[in-house]
Amino acid sequence: MTTPAETVPVRVWDLPTRLFHWLLVLAVVGLVITGNLGGNWMTWHQRLGYAVLALLIFRVLWGLVGGRWSRFRSFLYGPGSLWAYLRGRGDPLWSVGHSPLGALSVFALLTVLAVQVGTGLISDDEIAFVGPLARFVSSETAYAATAYHKQWGKLLVLGLVVLHVAAIVVYRLRGQSLVPPMIHGDKPLPPGTPASADGWRERLRALAVAAVSVAVTVWIVSLGAA
Repeated sequence: MTTPAETVPVRVWDLPTRLFHWLLVLAVVGLVITGNLGGNWMTWHQRLGYAVLALLIFRVLWGLVGGRWSRFRSFLYGPGSLWAYLRGRGDPLWSVGHSPLGALSVFALLTVLAVQVGTGLISDDEIAFVGPLARFVSSETAYAATAYHKQWGKLLVLGLVVLHVAAIVVYRLRGQSLVPPMIHGDKPLPPGTPASADGWRERLRALAVAAVSVAVTVWIVSLGAA
């Protein structure tokens, strides 16, 4: 096992990935709170939903052009890799970024959030909220989407969040803290471990990706007013 004396700080999470992570945390917390409060808070619930949509689009694009350990290709694992990891026989590099188990959590959360946002866009509760894309689906579909969004979708999001927090606690008890690297970006790793590029070039690229993500979100939302 590598001891602390044999490690050096290695940039694993680039700044755009870290900002995405914490902005998503804030947005999801805000969505849960405003959704439960209802009433006039639904205006903010809707806005936060659009923010999550933009963040998800950003993460998909950043998963293609972002830092080494933020790219999807760095944590696309097959069943064999997952099984080897669970038995403690995996490649040491699997624990630098997202491990096979962590990758499952990431993809599950992104998928569930995407479905939650999608159903929100076409929801119609017949009271105070109509999604901007509800006019493109039948009333039955809009009502079904609303029911899923308020019930199963919400429970799935909360469940995955609880699992995510539980995993952080378990790793912490095992002596590995996952939160600090997502704040400052570095992990103590063996010398020679490949790092993620995180300079001004990458940050300018992230700004361009963010601009595209916001533009696509605005376009999607505007379809409801066309």
